[in-house]
Amino acid sequence: MDTAILDRSIPDLAALVHRGEVSAEEVARAALARIEQRDGALGAFLTVQGEQSIDAARALDARRARGEALGPLAGVPIGLKDALCTEGAPTTAGSKILTRAAAGGSCGSSNAPDPARGYRPPYDATVVARLRAAGAILPGKCNMDEFAMGSSNENSAFGPVKNPWDLTRIPGGSSGGSAVAVAAGMTPGSLGSDTGGSIRQPASLTGVVGVKPTYGRVSRYGLIAFASSLDQIGPFAQDVRGAARLLEVISGRDPRDATSLDAPVGEYEAACGRDVAGLRIGVPEEYFAKGIDRQVEAKVREAIEGLRGLGCEIRPVHLPHTRYAVAAYYIVATAEASSNLARFDGVRFGLRVEGERGGKADLQGLYGATRGEGFGREVKRRILLGTYVLSAGYYDAYYLRAQKVRTLIRRDFDEAFREVDVIAAPVSPTVAFRLGERVDDPLSMYLADVYTLPASMAGLPAISVPCATAPAPDGGPPLPVGLQLIGPALEEARLFRAAHAWEQISPVRGLRAPVA
Repeated sequence: MDTAILDRSIPDLAALVHRGEVSAEEVARAALARIEQRDGALGAFLTVQGEQSIDAARALDARRARGEALGPLAGVPIGLKDALCTEGAPTTAGSKILTRAAAGGSCGSSNAPDPARGYRPPYDATVVARLRAAGAILPGKCNMDEFAMGSSNENSAFGPVKNPWDLTRIPGGSSGGSAVAVAAGMTPGSLGSDTGGSIRQPASLTGVVGVKPTYGRVSRYGLIAFASSLDQIGPFAQDVRGAARLLEVISGRDPRDATSLDAPVGEYEAACGRDVAGLRIGVPEEYFAKGIDRQVEAKVREAIEGLRGLGCEIRPVHLPHTRYAVAAYYIVATAEASSNLARFDGVRFGLRVEGERGGKADLQGLYGATRGEGFGREVKRRILLGTYVLSAGYYDAYYLRAQKVRTLIRRDFDEAFREVDVIAAPVSPTVAFRLGERVDDPLSMYLADVYTLPASMAGLPAISVPCATAPAPDGGPPLPVGLQLIGPALEEARLFRAAHAWEQISPVRGLRAPVA
């Protein structure tokens, strides 16, 4: 089967299906074939819905044959992060605790969990329903750090995802599987979630486009929560225009999510191609401080100079509270995680491990045994930290203070956007590091998100767009570097305008990972 059709952009592929030049079934079969060919070495997909994808594609082809109108994603395969609920299909959030034990056993170390036995929700997440309504084909669920807690996709209960640029390296996290699905050409687009950088960082490290929308722009209904005041769903795509179309489809008010904004959805795809001359680009020196790899810094600064060459005005800006973002984030996010993950107790769904306390089986023993076996090390670490900062005597000293710092970070951005239209910065301080390199050093792992956390704390939209490749400091092939553009709240269209303009002159435009 010729799978090259998947190398088309999302708008181009949808147009081919609309015109009948290729059938949705052909595209779906190409995606399933690519997944079968390539994913064994990458680990991007946890479950594949082959039969369901073919059935959905055939139904779409039948609609076209009857002359019915098709949606903007007609026939386009889109991968889904496994934190998004899908009716009747396994949904694990990368965790054992949402995986039923095999008959007669448990999900302990001697009996590896099977994602196919994951929790099967009775409903679709809002974004999943909107994708289906737009004609997208959903071939499978993508691997992720457990409950979206991680920066490398090594925390999944089902094994790590590998970077298609170098299989010895991480793809970034927590949405690593969704990023790799696109980077390896298995799907033209995918959805992830971004709490502190979990779309932008893997997009940067795998060489694709990734967007974190304004907080509230996209409904969180049906997203398994990590930190409710930070989580946002957003798209990955091969190019900026494809990401814009995906975001248009999934955005908009949802009465089932009280945090979703009642604001008009912008014409994101139409913004691509608009002139950027006169656009004021702010460069925060705090994002180029100690800790950034020199090659990464040089490539990002070159990209910013490229924007100057397009007629943009480059100005320095200051975001002085950036240095407190990591500490504040890991208090706020873990506190919310401690509350959100209390629902996973072995009673209502997922894993159930009978336990004893004081030599007698009881409810407390059930909770302890289930959570002890079901949660991984990083999730336990964050639950403990979050419970501590919310506990009596420590709430004011930690959680309340972190929320005040969050306000200061937001005010920094407000001040900056009085002087500039868009902020340009690195996404990650380094290129992709090696698998296992930071597993035993949580602080070093947390610092991988140092440049993505501030926009998350402020609830602002941001995009990662490939800008270069750079050599890794420890050798190996050249690896992708991303340029991060941050905008004011609800100004996604402005980001797509700037990102698309850069993409047209990017030295890595159209570059694909060297997968087999």
